[in-house]
Amino acid sequence: MRRVFFIILTGILLVPQGWAQFGQFGRTDEFLPAAGILRNSVTNLHAEGDRLWVGPFLNMTPDDGRTWFVADVDSLAARRLNVYSLDVEGVFVWAGIGSSRMEDGQAIHSVAGYVFSTDGGATFSWRPSHLDDPDDATEEYGVSVLPALPVIVPEQSPPFDIDYEPGRDEVWIAAWASGIRRSRDAGQTWERVVLPPDFLHAIHPDSSYDFFVSPVSRDEMDGHLNHHGFSVLVDRAGAIWAGTAGGLNRSYDGLAWQRFTADGTAFSLTGNWVTSIEEQPLPGGRGQNPRQNPIWMATWPVNDPARQGPPEQYGVTVSRDGGETFEQMLLGEKVHDFAFRGSRTVYVAGENGLFVTRDGGVTWRTIRHFRDAEDPDRIVRPDLSVYSVATTDAALWVGTSDGLMKSTDGGATWRIYRTDVPLHPDTPTDDQPDVDTYAYPNPFSPANDRFVRIRYDSDGGADRIRIFDFRMNLVRELAANAGAGGEREVTWDGADHNGFRVANGVYFYAVVGGQAAHGKIQVLE
Repeated sequence: MRRVFFIILTGILLVPQGWAQFGQFGRTDEFLPAAGILRNSVTNLHAEGDRLWVGPFLNMTPDDGRTWFVADVDSLAARRLNVYSLDVEGVFVWAGIGSSRMEDGQAIHSVAGYVFSTDGGATFSWRPSHLDDPDDATEEYGVSVLPALPVIVPEQSPPFDIDYEPGRDEVWIAAWASGIRRSRDAGQTWERVVLPPDFLHAIHPDSSYDFFVSPVSRDEMDGHLNHHGFSVLVDRAGAIWAGTAGGLNRSYDGLAWQRFTADGTAFSLTGNWVTSIEEQPLPGGRGQNPRQNPIWMATWPVNDPARQGPPEQYGVTVSRDGGETFEQMLLGEKVHDFAFRGSRTVYVAGENGLFVTRDGGVTWRTIRHFRDAEDPDRIVRPDLSVYSVATTDAALWVGTSDGLMKSTDGGATWRIYRTDVPLHPDTPTDDQPDVDTYAYPNPFSPANDRFVRIRYDSDGGADRIRIFDFRMNLVRELAANAGAGGEREVTWDGADHNGFRVANGVYFYAVVGGQAAHGKIQVLE
């Protein structure tokens, strides 16, 4: 289960000998080939054995990055839709699909539907979204009939999280304004899951209630933060965990729920907005008291001045006993995702880097800088966000806002994967012409982008990059990696030779030495 917050390739797939199939998980000749990852902002990772799935295109590598494929899913081909959430359980693959747009400076996220596979991703089926009928204005909950708000528009109901439970053949989703929902028929129909309202910490179907099932207030009825769904997990013991903007909810049958909230002490959640929930499987698995598997949560503060309560803060909350007690750690850090290696090592993806503990959370170290061990020119932006993390059998994978990273030594050294447009494509097009150099991003904002990458084709003789202003005055000279042939890149931070940021405008650059190449960069704040 991994969340997210698009290039379809055609042609004949040539598979290296020994990779004709993935065993029971589908043949490679039923996937489309890919040169690598398909987007540099990697918000979604899911690992199964040696296979790694990468959002937002259902990109996949079966061999720890040596070869790459993309699932043949029509709904993701036009780049208007992307994967918001992903869960892989053996041969079963489920993905929540959505889209986003900016409106009045605010991101509007919308649900589009779901795709699922029962053969390891070789083939996919489509399911429509989970939206209500306009007449779905009540919800039966045990002995009570509760008024409910029908959610009939896709806006603000994206599938932020999804969890497929193979034992029950159930799909659980957390869909923000649509709350927590469940399907028992492979996504053909969806049912609302009733959680406690904000003024209760537990509900049971045998008790009588009269509250509004809704995330927003309407017609003199009070909406509830605890009806905003953001994360969901069915753990190995069968417990169902639902994270909302109003706390953490736990159930063993999907009907009776207990809600846990931040109470201002060190023994509760750090904040009531639970954005991610992951289980750390301890050695032994099922049958070895899985209720003792730690449950790790990203817990954020709810910034709602209209609601009073104990102070909240960003951090990580952990329960090692099924919700009986809680621990807080990484206080003040805004985190997104978790991955595990054995019973002691935990990797946490956060806004300020990758956090690593090898003693179960007692001590932590932070990795904020990533550089390719084989190609020192390949670096990532220093202020990047780490969105996702996963562990295959052989590697640690980290998804960031500026590429995908792999480490086979626990984070000591890295290999960087990025979406690089080839300088000399086999089949040039208007989108991918045959060029000797290009710069990206372009236009370039020094404040927001931090640096622009200048990519060029070197025959081993290029030794510097010269940058000129519009009047051809020399602004900056950058050292190139002389003696290294092939495609190379250097970075420019938008400053002149005195260290001052250059003014907005068009700048020209020239690759000096060896094969000559020229390009231009537009600096625009």
